[in-house]
Amino acid sequence: MLTRREALFGTMSGAATAALLTAVAATPANAAQPPLADVGKLPRERVTLVAPPFVHAHAQVATGGPRIVEFQLTVKEQPMVIDEDGTVMQAMTYNGSIPAPMMVVHEGDYVELTLINPETNEMPHNIDCHAATGALGGAALTEVNPGEQATLRFKATRAGTFVYHCAPAGMIPWHVVAGMSGTIMVLPRDGLKDENGKPLRYDRIFYIGENEFYIPRDENGKYKSYASLGESYDDTLKVMRGLIPTHVVFNGKVGALTGDNALKANVGETVLFVHAQANRDTRPHLIGGHGDHVWEMGKFHNPPAKDLETWFIRGGSAGAALYTFRQPGVYAYVNHNLIEAAELGATAHIMVEGEWDNDLMAQVSAPAPIAAL
Repeated sequence: MLTRREALFGTMSGAATAALLTAVAATPANAAQPPLADVGKLPRERVTLVAPPFVHAHAQVATGGPRIVEFQLTVKEQPMVIDEDGTVMQAMTYNGSIPAPMMVVHEGDYVELTLINPETNEMPHNIDCHAATGALGGAALTEVNPGEQATLRFKATRAGTFVYHCAPAGMIPWHVVAGMSGTIMVLPRDGLKDENGKPLRYDRIFYIGENEFYIPRDENGKYKSYASLGESYDDTLKVMRGLIPTHVVFNGKVGALTGDNALKANVGETVLFVHAQANRDTRPHLIGGHGDHVWEMGKFHNPPAKDLETWFIRGGSAGAALYTFRQPGVYAYVNHNLIEAAELGATAHIMVEGEWDNDLMAQVSAPAPIAAL
């Protein structure tokens, strides 16, 4: 098992470790201030999170003034099967899912987030919330060893979709690529708008977290398995440093959103796709559909782009796209690096039911032998 210092600072150089220690020291735990009187009087709502690709119930337009929204995340270190061949990764997760659950609030609300690290875990953990304002995104204020918990409160000052992830000093990449990332969506209080300020609504929301995994192989090219996180660390780090992933997946596993797990919608329904990647650039594409309105950078006060075929999600960010389905059928939602989609796993399916519109697409003639000239 790794020592606490090894888990926190790993193989960082002395200078890098010193710099990070200085940053952490500049944000001590006692920097948290007592609740302001007006904040303490706000109404509270406790939200039970749900596993991706689904999202907890929420209002698209806020009613009333700001509130304190309470969430709880429990760290689960556990082996997880990541492909259809049974490959096992020693995963680190929030609430046991990859990606971690999505949290939804409105601009001006306060997020009150409790992080629990059970004593049965091996590693210290924390949360860097990209939606938060303050040094290290709250990471220094939420660092918990096994057997500890901490609560962070921050004001949601900017509307959009934001990544959150684990960020222990020196070990950030390992924790992130082992599964510890999720998304917070901060909706404008008056809801989503198009480029002209006209209200936009969605009937369904699908949350897709894209991850790349780095699984070591043995001398015969077979994926290796390990008894613990600590045991897997050295070999995994070597693969990570090669920057060539063995898997690129949606929602934690090859096939997690295909077959019996395919997403479902109906013709005429508008779906909000939220796509997050905490570490690596990606290019979502809905085969047979489009991005009617797309916030590539995920920030809702910027006017959305329209009618995109493929959009770009920067590593360390989340984006959003609205599409109203107009035809039935099975749609593939992919990372349009097609090698990663077809060979490494970055594919989802949406099964859409409804009436076919021949005006939009029709088969003029069926396949037949080529006619002789």
